[in-house]
Amino acid sequence: MTCPSGDVCNKQPDPLEGLMTSPERFALFLDIDGTLLDIAPTPRAVAVPDDLGRDLAALSRYLGGSLALVTGRSIATVDAFFAPQRFAVAGLHGAEMRFADGTRYGTASSEPFNEAKALLRLRRPEPEKVIFEDKGAAVALHYRLAPAAQHAVEALMEEARRVAGDDWYVQRGKMVIELRPAKANKGDALKSFMETAEFSGRLPIAIGDDLTDEDMFVAAKQEGGAAIRVGSEPGITSADTVLHSPADLRSRLGSIACSRLCSQGTSR
Repeated sequence: MTCPSGDVCNKQPDPLEGLMTSPERFALFLDIDGTLLDIAPTPRAVAVPDDLGRDLAALSRYLGGSLALVTGRSIATVDAFFAPQRFAVAGLHGAEMRFADGTRYGTASSEPFNEAKALLRLRRPEPEKVIFEDKGAAVALHYRLAPAAQHAVEALMEEARRVAGDDWYVQRGKMVIELRPAKANKGDALKSFMETAEFSGRLPIAIGDDLTDEDMFVAAKQEGGAAIRVGSEPGITSADTVLHSPADLRSRLGSIACSRLCSQGTSR
């Protein structure tokens, strides 16, 4: 689907309506940056609304535990964002997973990958503005503060991938480029969740904002579900519909959580 504006894409049916009427039929998969949270100039500058973790926890209860966060962030960072709440999480695009029952697995780094990290940290252009983010089994360069450095950053990341080897993949996002495990992607993460008891038999709704989420959109639709893109930037997407901004999504999710739970006298 080509989405030149939110108005055009939103002529499609609204997948979130099903959560209001038949929550037992659906599972919810949410990206974080640019989707639940507004994009910030640097990774550490994001603002997490005080009530967001509470609303997500209420939604998870409402959906019988079939809610997962699927993100390029590490699980540790996600936990810090939403403490004291804990959620099922696919971190680092699925390179590390925590399932609803608490079971975890992760991808180990390698010596060549650590060498690639060092190359990126030491040789990145405009080091005052190009932010180096070490995620453990993934590494990112953010150039939002230095957009003119994009081509130099991309060339350096390709060099780092050659150093790391074929087990690692260059992932592009919004003003960020990342080196992550080649076998990890958000689509496979969604499918892994769908094989567990909390999610099995439900229709997945995947919500994200950029290229890193397209695998998740495709996977959700292959499972009979739907996909929503947040943001009205032009481009080709597999999403069925668009929400204008993270604030719009937060408002919708908060309303859904309260529409059932508040009416039942249950605390969010």
